[in-house]
Amino acid sequence: MLDLHCHTTFSDGTLTPTELVNAARSAGITALAITDHDTLGGWDEARAAAGDDMEIVPGVELSTISGGRSLHMLGFYPKRELLNGPLQERMDGRKRRAGKMVEKLAALGYPVVLPDVGPDRMPGRPHVAAAMMAAGYVASKKEAFDRFLAEGQPGFEPYEPFDVLEGIRLLRECGGVPVWAHAFLWRGGDIEEALPAMVEAGLCGLEVFHPNHSPSDRRKLLDWCDRYDLLVTGGSDYHGPQMATRGLNSQRVSLDYLEEVKAAAR
Repeated sequence: MLDLHCHTTFSDGTLTPTELVNAARSAGITALAITDHDTLGGWDEARAAAGDDMEIVPGVELSTISGGRSLHMLGFYPKRELLNGPLQERMDGRKRRAGKMVEKLAALGYPVVLPDVGPDRMPGRPHVAAAMMAAGYVASKKEAFDRFLAEGQPGFEPYEPFDVLEGIRLLRECGGVPVWAHAFLWRGGDIEEALPAMVEAGLCGLEVFHPNHSPSDRRKLLDWCDRYDLLVTGGSDYHGPQMATRGLNSQRVSLDYLEEVKAAAR
């Protein structure tokens, strides 16, 4: 089985790459993508842990903007030597974003200390939420998001602008295969209206199988894949065992889909 959307402690996942690989092996996965937000840092550890019995698909999830709202773009098989430089700019931007959220919380009367996540690791809202829990302001990360960190709440800070078309072109220039992640979670406009410009920019596929996509969502995505000759992918969007609705291998994605992704990367 195949899972093409997973996160580790190098971004906002709760398992290290080694722990993720071991959990994926137990879940019956034979090919696993490491798609941390805006960093490639987890690849090497995952490959070492996988050994010869699991294929690690090198990937990334770019944080982009479209229609004024967050839009995530998966990229598979990018060339590290080409993408690392641009991703450093994204990492610096994410660190500035986390700092601004900390400043907003302090102004609201909730000062927190954001821990240093280390090199090649991407700070995000889960880290801010964890800092709020450690300070005793909230009982759970969910409470931190619901009251402070979710979009529209007083501690929220948007990503620094990085247009989705620019992100798609970047991935293609670096040899990657761009795939629109969980399209039905996007709130910046109409998916069908947005697709042509993305396809023209180099979009290669749509993440059809995702825990937040209903059967009707999947049917629409499959229709668009047929219309625009786009790849079909899927994954759990796994962040750790705390998210029961996004279990590893929950989407039961056939390994057959991976061959087309590989072909697009050549």
